[in-house]
Amino acid sequence: MHLVVYTTPLCAPCEGLKRILTTEGLDFEVKDLMVDSEAAALMESLGIRAVPALGIDDQVYAGDDLRPERLIALLDL
Repeated sequence: MHLVVYTTPLCAPCEGLKRILTTEGLDFEVKDLMVDSEAAALMESLGIRAVPALGIDDQVYAGDDLRPERLIALLDL
């Protein structure tokens, strides 16, 4: 499973998501939307306007999909 956390600087929910992934021992890549124009363009093309967003393989999840109970199901924890 390839995980990507889409984030921006000073984003407390982003830090929380990264902390959960780290606690679960999951490796993930971080893409800062303020400096990665390709990642920012992807988020825009998907209609995602808030961070964090989480890429799992070829799917990107954001908003309610990142609530703890949904995140557990998505990551099969």
